Amino acid sequence: MTDIKKLVRDEYGQIAERAASPASGCSCCSSSNMAAESSLQAGYSPEEINSVPEGANLGLGCGNPLALAEIKEGETVLDLGSGGGFDCFLASPRVGEKGKVIGVDMTPQMLSIAKRNAFQGGYTNVEFIQGEIENLPLEANSIDLIISNCVINLSPDKHAVFKEAMRVLKPGGRIVISDIVLEGDLPDEVRKSAAAYVSCIAGAEQMYDYLDIINDAGFVDITLLSKETYGSDSCGDEGCGCSCGCSDESCHSHQDAETNELDGLISSLRLKAYKPL
Repeated sequence: MTDIKKLVRDEYGQIAERAASPASGCSCCSSSNMAAESSLQAGYSPEEINSVPEGANLGLGCGNPLALAEIKEGETVLDLGSGGGFDCFLASPRVGEKGKVIGVDMTPQMLSIAKRNAFQGGYTNVEFIQGEIENLPLEANSIDLIISNCVINLSPDKHAVFKEAMRVLKPGGRIVISDIVLEGDLPDEVRKSAAAYVSCIAGAEQMYDYLDIINDAGFVDITLLSKETYGSDSCGDEGCGCSCGCSDESCHSHQDAETNELDGLISSLRLKAYKPL
């Protein structure tokens, strides 16, 4: 049986290493222009993209969870799967000097990039720590807002992820998430593909199952803020609306099957939910 966490950690470690050494190749990861274009398509503004340290935006998202997060000054924000720190750095000025932003990632290479970016950008209210989103190294009732961008779909235990989110949130705290979900059954060759898993597709849940998991964890006022469904013409070198996992193999994972079989099956959603008071 495939060790999913090791698979994901290794793949994203390679992405971080390529980002740190752009000359090493992988055209879909190493180009800052392509990362910026991907982020524009995901809903970030040019001003947001240009405001962070170079190398923080790896173009790995499937939406902009910050756009509807309504961050308040003084809040403590947690980013699940923080990568190069892009969303953390965007949240930093919004929480202000009295607030704090914490990025959690399980990949040492990603943490190295994020910490370097934080130092170079002078972000004194941002901290990056190593950990798994199914077992967060944080105290209970310590977080006001959790954000995550195209990461939870990569977890083999999404129930644990949302139970941990519930644990660390303060009463009345909220989650605002962008993620990939399914709206139909994937072809077997895609569903069983390790490359498709790290490309955010094979590990995705059916949309209503995903919402049920959040509900089962105890969240209330679950609101679907937006949803975009991808057609086969979206399933190119960067995956179906999500450019994560862009090794040479996973860049083209979806071309192993007839891409028209994926029409209407893959969506990115943005949602908000609350921990009860």
